[in-house]
Amino acid sequence: MTDLFAAIEEAHRQLRPQVRVTPLERSILLSQQLGCELWLKCDHLQQTGSFKFRGASNKLRLLSDAQRRNGVIAASSGNHGLAIAQAGKLMGVNVTVYAPENAASVKLDAIRALGAEVTLVPGDTLQAEIAGERAAAERGQAYVSPYNDPQVIAGQGTCGMELVEQHGDLDAVFVAVGGGGYISGIGSVLQQLSPKTQLIGCWPANATSMYSALEAGHIHTVEEQDTLSDGTAGGVEPGAITFPLCQRLIDRCVLVSEAEIRQAMRALAASERWIVEGAAGVALAAAVKLAPELQGKKVAVVLCGKNIVLEKYLKAIDDAHP
Repeated sequence: MTDLFAAIEEAHRQLRPQVRVTPLERSILLSQQLGCELWLKCDHLQQTGSFKFRGASNKLRLLSDAQRRNGVIAASSGNHGLAIAQAGKLMGVNVTVYAPENAASVKLDAIRALGAEVTLVPGDTLQAEIAGERAAAERGQAYVSPYNDPQVIAGQGTCGMELVEQHGDLDAVFVAVGGGGYISGIGSVLQQLSPKTQLIGCWPANATSMYSALEAGHIHTVEEQDTLSDGTAGGVEPGAITFPLCQRLIDRCVLVSEAEIRQAMRALAASERWIVEGAAGVALAAAVKLAPELQGKKVAVVLCGKNIVLEKYLKAIDDAHP
């Protein structure tokens, strides 16, 4: 843990200005509605529209010269692919992204537009990760995991450093959880610099791979259903280093329904005029759910991304109409 925190501190110093310091903004309306001091960590304003650019940039920063020349392989349903493609473009590293066949075409087109090659794989995100890792081993290239890599986690943890610098007196932080890299990085910082802050992991009830692993005490296959929070969907890789980190760092786990996610996305549009993706809605939905326990407290909700297909977003907002 100490080594990870030191790596996060270094990333926090070295990644600027390529990785932006994103705003932490108080929502006047949501604070009033929920009865707490609600702050929104705007990582949807990070380059490529999600927090993933943090980890991708840190991983590529730490490549050897030979690894840079050989190029890298990543696996992603969207945000991680966009992030590694942009980081590769900025750093002169060739990128191949393995993606599930059902990934949104608009996201895949954006990855290609950034100069990366896309290889489609049958199955879900976990299958793309397995195929990408295998291909990297066969070709002698570096594989950039979306979450199962300490250098990626260290990059994601820069968000936690910013949170503490922007507001050092938070009672709770809500973070949506997929593979666990983001919350592991943020949690590592909070444990060191703000141990009184409660770290709350948030999941859609339709996609609970890490949640179910934490409940069971081991990683296992979980059958997931479709969710608006596609950024957190997909299985957790066997032996993922994020699992023991999540076990140690997450103070509380919250599940939210698809209806609650839609309502949260609509609330953000109404109060802040922001379009966010489903995973960001998950974090706010969890805060709304726990609002009776948060009265008078200082709370941050991490808005992890904004990359959602327009038609999907509009339908979600319409379906959430009272």
